Amino acid sequence: MDSKNPFLVFCGTNTMYLAKEICDYLNCPLGNMIVSHFADGEFAVSYEESIRGADVFVVQSTFPNSDNLMELLLMIDAAKRASAKSVNAVVPYFGWARQDRKDKPRVSIGAKLVADMLSVAGIDRLITMDLHADQIQGFFDVPVDHLYASMVFVPYIQSLNLDDLIIAAPDVGGSKRASAYAKYLGCPLVLCQKTRSRANVVDSITIIGDVAGKNVVIVDDIVDTAGTICKAADAMMAAGAKSVRALASHCVMSGDAPVRVDNSSLEEIVFTNSIPYRNAIPCTKLKQISIAQMFAETIRRVTSNESISSQYVIK
Repeated sequence: MDSKNPFLVFCGTNTMYLAKEICDYLNCPLGNMIVSHFADGEFAVSYEESIRGADVFVVQSTFPNSDNLMELLLMIDAAKRASAKSVNAVVPYFGWARQDRKDKPRVSIGAKLVADMLSVAGIDRLITMDLHADQIQGFFDVPVDHLYASMVFVPYIQSLNLDDLIIAAPDVGGSKRASAYAKYLGCPLVLCQKTRSRANVVDSITIIGDVAGKNVVIVDDIVDTAGTICKAADAMMAAGAKSVRALASHCVMSGDAPVRVDNSSLEEIVFTNSIPYRNAIPCTKLKQISIAQMFAETIRRVTSNESISSQYVIK
């Protein structure tokens, strides 16, 4: 363990791209860890250097498939058994977060189950970003540092120098997030009311507010099928908006989402790189902004016992 960096950073297989960037900002090497695979698909993890007495930060987003979550759980367990001083899970994208409550009878609360698994595995802290529901923090009995993509999105919006700017929420559930952006940027807010026949299928969008002659920026946390975002953009352009673009924290973009985005009225859709763009279909309107510096600074502040919230743009 380097005396200049009293901590060690490791990562799972599919989040290595982000962990390397984080380590570049921290000026520390990425820890050496091996994931061994068996013929039946089972795998095991092992740390290839001593982590005894170290503050260990394990970087891994838990996007589908579930191997990413299992890999994270094994890394946490291995670190505890290797006598790490503390094990800190850095989970830029917290999967299963949309299952945060019982919205109908006889369903699981997946977010609570994942929180329990991480706790039982042995984490001492969770560092994550833009949880789908704020109450998920209460599912943990360890400290949760909840970061916000606004730390990179607000400077991006300001760099566009848009006249007649207006912030939009794609649904009522995202109104709190959009309201915070609008208040900070000193611009109006509009809401979209959507109806669904089933999960991932939007029937209709109703715009609450006036977008005529405005440059609209829709802010959201997750874009999966892109049905809501694209229908909202089309409705706003039909209502007289000058332009519509979308900013979303997590780039899920499943199935035909890239086609929907490219065929929609959106000028662009901007994500963070909390998860990589993995769809085989290219999307010409898609852009990703790195959050590596934000997470690196948070890790530095955690290890030096400095305030985390003081770096927030919007709280």
